[in-house]
Amino acid sequence: MDQTLVSTSLLLTILFLLQCTTTTLAQAPAPGPAGPTNVTKILEKAGQFTTLIRLFKTTQIGDQINTQLNNSNQGLTIFAPTDNAFASLPAGTLNSLSDQQKVSLIQFHILPTYLTTTQFQTVSNPVRTQAGDSASGAFPLNVTTSGNQVNITTGVNEATVSNTMYTDNQLAVYQVDKVLLPLSLFGTSSPTPAPTSPKATKKKAAAADSPVAGGDSPDASEAGDRRLHGVLGLGVAVAAMLYHL
Repeated sequence: MDQTLVSTSLLLTILFLLQCTTTTLAQAPAPGPAGPTNVTKILEKAGQFTTLIRLFKTTQIGDQINTQLNNSNQGLTIFAPTDNAFASLPAGTLNSLSDQQKVSLIQFHILPTYLTTTQFQTVSNPVRTQAGDSASGAFPLNVTTSGNQVNITTGVNEATVSNTMYTDNQLAVYQVDKVLLPLSLFGTSSPTPAPTSPKATKKKAAAADSPVAGGDSPDASEAGDRRLHGVLGLGVAVAAMLYHL
């Protein structure tokens, strides 16, 4: 009898403890989600990207990237030129671009898909960027690999991926040693034909109005016709006199 009571009491105690534990676990808050992805903060943490950060802000592309990453499952790949890369551009290059051209320049550094360094080896060229048309003369971007080295060519210049700065299976940020210059903005345009001088134009016009070399002028032709008519008239008169004789 005593043994039964002890067993019953022990069983009730265990059940009570299990219920309390379950209630406590159910009331415990779930771990909070990770903070939203912020490409500007990623660049700030890495350092040496002051110019790119400024362009992300002035073009509002940084906000667009953050919104896309945090509201969709679409991945992105960003090629990030360092401050030294921007400093290597000819003086006044960025200032010579319009606001829309600056947007296109930054979009040219962003791929609308997430790519790992391994995927660079099998990617199909030309690679499409957020700048748009990848046809020749527009925004073509080609990625090639040699061993572990990844090279990027634009038709204007060539850059090398020097470091993987960030990757989270949705966003990949790669450091590049040069600013990627698209053909549509920095390609060499065909030279404009030199304007024809006024003197040359006058000479051509005079040559067009003058008679063809070796030909008769209108006045010479008229004089020849008059002489021919005179000879024919004289011949007719002589023939008439001979007939009457």
